[in-house]
Amino acid sequence: MDLILIRHPAVAIDAGVCYGRSDVALADAPPASVAALEARRLELPAPDSVWSSPLTRCHSIAAPWAARWAREVSVDPRLQEMDFGTWEQRRWDDIDRALLDDWAADLHHARAHGGESVAQFSARVETWFDERQTEAGDACVHVVTHAGVIRVLTSLALRVSLEQTLSWSIDFAGVVWLRRREPGAAWTLVRWNV
Repeated sequence: MDLILIRHPAVAIDAGVCYGRSDVALADAPPASVAALEARRLELPAPDSVWSSPLTRCHSIAAPWAARWAREVSVDPRLQEMDFGTWEQRRWDDIDRALLDDWAADLHHARAHGGESVAQFSARVETWFDERQTEAGDACVHVVTHAGVIRVLTSLALRVSLEQTLSWSIDFAGVVWLRRREPGAAWTLVRWNV
């Protein structure tokens, strides 16, 4: 099974703003964003299925991406970015430093913002991943989603800590390719942030 994770392109929001689950627009029109992704000549295997977060910045890319291979898009809310509650649409620099420090001190369980904890977010994403792992060994699944979801999925697949994947850079429109040769086998990282 190949799992191709595509981060949405750049968004039309100022740098340094927390936008997690907020439905923000892309910086460029979706056709231009898809064309830029295609122009990178990533030589990815064709998808048997295409999945997407329901947020506009992902779904508006997933639909034309899937159409390239005459596929439909399956939209799943479990593929949305983490809900940052009251921090959504606020500049990170404007959030009380003590709250940020408390969150960092208990990364997996703190919810100072009132949204999801990292543990809740990870568990949500894991349910989607567990269902996909029942796919046939040679299936190829493309997923247009968010950096946080990509990090959680990579952590689960490679059995490394989420803290480790948080330190790995992933660009807007970056692609991560994970592979498992057969059901029950170990996952391997084919490409990161290409």
